[in-house]
Amino acid sequence: MAAPAPLSCYIRTKNESRMIGEVVRAALQVASEVVVVDSGSTDDTVAKAEAAGARVIRHEWLGNGFQKRLGEEACRNDWLLDLDADEIVTAELAAEIRALFAARAPAASIYSLYVAFAPPFGRPWTDFGLGRREKLYDRRIVRQPAHAAFDQFKIPEGAAVGRLRSPLIHHAFTGAEHLMEKLNRNSSTRARELPLKSAPVLALRILFGLPVYFGKRYLVDGFIRGGVYGFAFALMSGFGKWLRDVKMFERAMKARGR
Repeated sequence: MAAPAPLSCYIRTKNESRMIGEVVRAALQVASEVVVVDSGSTDDTVAKAEAAGARVIRHEWLGNGFQKRLGEEACRNDWLLDLDADEIVTAELAAEIRALFAARAPAASIYSLYVAFAPPFGRPWTDFGLGRREKLYDRRIVRQPAHAAFDQFKIPEGAAVGRLRSPLIHHAFTGAEHLMEKLNRNSSTRARELPLKSAPVLALRILFGLPVYFGKRYLVDGFIRGGVYGFAFALMSGFGKWLRDVKMFERAMKARGR
C-alpha cells in the first residue's frame, strides 16, 4: 500500500458497528490517522474502530456541527477528511487524494468530491444521483460550523476549491425501514434547530412541497435511472424533507400558543 498523506480523517459514531471497521480501514488507505468521536455507543463500535486502527475519543453528543468540531480539534494534521460512519473511500479516490500531496501542498485549500449512494442491493449508484460535498479541507482555512443542526461549512470568500473525480461510496441505509428511521430523526433535528419559518410559508410547503421535493430527487437528481427502487428512494427522501416542514409547523403553532 502506498504511504498515507499528511492527512487526518475524523468520523462521528454512535452504535455504528455495521460498517465502522471497513470505513476506518478504507480511510487508512490515504489518511495517516483516523479519529473516531464516539458519543456513547452501546454496541461494539469502539472495539471495531480501534481494532481497525482508529484512535477513539469519547464525548457526549453536542449536535451535528459541534461534534465535528471535536473531531477537528482531536486531529494531528491540518488537512482533514470528513467522513460519516458508513462512507467508504475507494482505492481510486485514495489514489487521487494521495496525488494531491505527492509533490507539494495541494493547490486548493478545499476539495469537493462526489458522494454516491449504495442501495441495499445491487451496485452503487455511481452514474446518477451524485451529490457534491466539500469533505477534504485545510482547517487553517475553514472549520465546521458550531451548530447543533448544520454540519457543512460555508466556503470562505476567496478560498480556492478543487474538485475530485472519484466518488465516495455512501452505504446510508440497509433498507426502507432504516432509511425512514434516519429521515425521521434528521427531520426532528432540523425542525427543532433551524431558524423558524412563518406558519403561512410552512403551510404552503405542507400543501404543495411533497411533489416538488420528490420531483427534484427523481428527475433533477436523476434517480429516475434507478428503476423501481430509485423511485422509492426519491419518494422517501422527499418525504423526509416534507416531514421536516410538518414538524416545524407544529413548532410554529406551539410558539403562537395554539
